[in-house]
Amino acid sequence: MEAYTDFAEVYDELMDDTPYEEWCDFLMGIFQRYGVDSSGEREEKTDVMSAVSEQTGKNLRQERNTVLDLGCGTGTLTELLARKGYDMIGVDNAEEMLRIAMDKRERSGLDILYLLQDMRELELYGTVGTVVSVCDSLNYLLAEEDIVQTFARVNNYLYPQGIFVFDFNTVYKYAEVIGDTTIAENREDCSFIWENYYHEEQEINEYDLTVFVAEGTLFRRFQEVHYQRGYRLEQMQAFLLQAGLEFLEAFDADTHGKVTAESERIYVVARKGAETTANQTVV
Repeated sequence: MEAYTDFAEVYDELMDDTPYEEWCDFLMGIFQRYGVDSSGEREEKTDVMSAVSEQTGKNLRQERNTVLDLGCGTGTLTELLARKGYDMIGVDNAEEMLRIAMDKRERSGLDILYLLQDMRELELYGTVGTVVSVCDSLNYLLAEEDIVQTFARVNNYLYPQGIFVFDFNTVYKYAEVIGDTTIAENREDCSFIWENYYHEEQEINEYDLTVFVAEGTLFRRFQEVHYQRGYRLEQMQAFLLQAGLEFLEAFDADTHGKVTAESERIYVVARKGAETTANQTVV
């Protein structure tokens, strides 16, 4: 059963308590710490920039100040970052989620490029200065080789010294916090039952989601099944190394402090490796 089909139409309503604005501010702090400039006015004194024509230099500066939102969903964070002055690209493999994102773009008038792509097969026309992937998008990759493949794609399309900021849910969260639990919520326009089943051997969490959406005096019922795998920080560090990316730092996503054994979600900051460019082929 494909995820994020019918669920897409009620995703924003059911996720209305998600702190997107806080995420945006936190990400901007990381961007600024590592030199990503949303104004596009900072001059970069490098051999590359001095060796190219003025127009090529302008194109490279634009690429450096572009942010890719990988697994952008309905585009809420993408729009917030665009409003802060970043040139935004949103990538997602759920067509219905992207349709909602593009509807938002039409209403806001923001200049955002949306691409329907599997993150494991990411393909861009040029490099970007920063890649972000939040709201546990990477946990949907259940195989370790898929994580490495995605990281290699990110490394391939990052501008020199570009950064990659992502989050992930931990094994601890799925095994000890969510576990085999059921969450239900009754709203006026829609209700849901969210049943969790943790498969310990595979370290995979199964979400069986049943949603009831009001249509006139009746409710339409639909179901989706989602699978997410938990990961550990040391695993992610190893995957980054395999993909040629340089690990920089990690934070507990809730406290923004040190990662602990009880961290439920972790932010990781990595940087493009020195030896790969967007012209190389990723296998």
